[in-house]
Amino acid sequence: MESNDSARLGVAWLLVAVVCYLSCAAEAAAAAAATRRVEVQRHLKRLNKQAVKSIKSPDGDIIDCVHVSHQPAFDHPFLKNHTIQMRPSHHPERQVLLDKSKLITSKQKPPPQSQLWHNNGRCPQNTIPVRRTKKEDLLRASSMKRYGRKLQRTTPNPLSLQPDLLDESGHQHAIAYVEGDSYYGAKATINVWEPRLEQGNEFSLSQVWVIGGSFGEDLNSIEAGWQVNPDLYGDNNTRLFTYWTTDSYQATGCYNLLCSGFIQVNSEIAMGATIYPISKYEGFQYDISILVWKDPKEGHWWLQFGNDYVLGYWPSFLFSYLSESASMIEWGGEVVNLEPGGEHTSTAMGSGHFPGEGFGKSSYFRNIQVVDGSNNLRDPTDIATFTEQANCYNVQIGHGGGQWGNYFYFGGPGRNSNCP
Repeated sequence: MESNDSARLGVAWLLVAVVCYLSCAAEAAAAAAATRRVEVQRHLKRLNKQAVKSIKSPDGDIIDCVHVSHQPAFDHPFLKNHTIQMRPSHHPERQVLLDKSKLITSKQKPPPQSQLWHNNGRCPQNTIPVRRTKKEDLLRASSMKRYGRKLQRTTPNPLSLQPDLLDESGHQHAIAYVEGDSYYGAKATINVWEPRLEQGNEFSLSQVWVIGGSFGEDLNSIEAGWQVNPDLYGDNNTRLFTYWTTDSYQATGCYNLLCSGFIQVNSEIAMGATIYPISKYEGFQYDISILVWKDPKEGHWWLQFGNDYVLGYWPSFLFSYLSESASMIEWGGEVVNLEPGGEHTSTAMGSGHFPGEGFGKSSYFRNIQVVDGSNNLRDPTDIATFTEQANCYNVQIGHGGGQWGNYFYFGGPGRNSNCP
């Protein structure tokens, strides 16, 4: 009898222990969830400043019109007493002004490039458009601390002496570049596509890199272009983006306005918003122009979108090497290759077609230029190309007249019979 009673008592204690464990685990999970909710709300409050006006975009975005002096940039301790520079003191000279018409394959002219939220309104003067961050955006991030930041170094290093290690991070590129001089800016016109991604945690982009320092932990980089990035935005729309870092993506910098740093002064264009329309295979080719340059008087790095929109600037104090000049300029495409199933990803770069297919089918950068020490836009010399796996994504440079100047086609489909 005693042994049976002992056994029953033991089972009872075990059940009590299990119930206590489950109860404690549930309480811990509830406490963690509550902490997470508070953290998310705090982060949303920091990112989403009070709006003068809000605009619902057809793609589901909400664009908040925030007073220019209340934007996220001024959370930076060094910008507390900063006087906003509403326009650059100098603009690069000899800029090639493009015709308002686009390069097309028929006599019909498509509408000018814009952003989708423009269909439902515009922001008033003295405000800037800020894409509102949603709770779902934060919950997709690996952590609140890393939200809006790249997870690792992704700048292509064509000068690496270890080619076998070039794509170890899972990032692959097809670029044209120049190096060996002091550069004070870069310009390009890029046609806009909506590349297919194999899975949601990959991305595909086309951009300009303005680079200073080495490719170690001291890398300075300013980047701008278009991207498809579901992890960041929650959809597969093609969006305008910027990025900056001063320590090789470790602790500084972010996409768009998701941290303090970049100061926007333009009320028309929203960082991270959907670009519309986009190019079609064998159809209309829609492109955007990006210009980044260093103001020779104030030293800030300015960003211009198209011919009409000077968007804002990165204050010079943010950078170490780029406080003087850039040592390399890169133009081109990048994808994340996570090798799903042990095979190369089928995520497309650019149009998803190789450079040899040419206009109307492949992606291009045209009229690529650099800004020299006299603040003049000029054609670069000794342009080189780089790609980790030419059978997956490739690049071909050329030179034409008129609106093309120095140009290149680039991109590819990723996985194919020659890119297993």
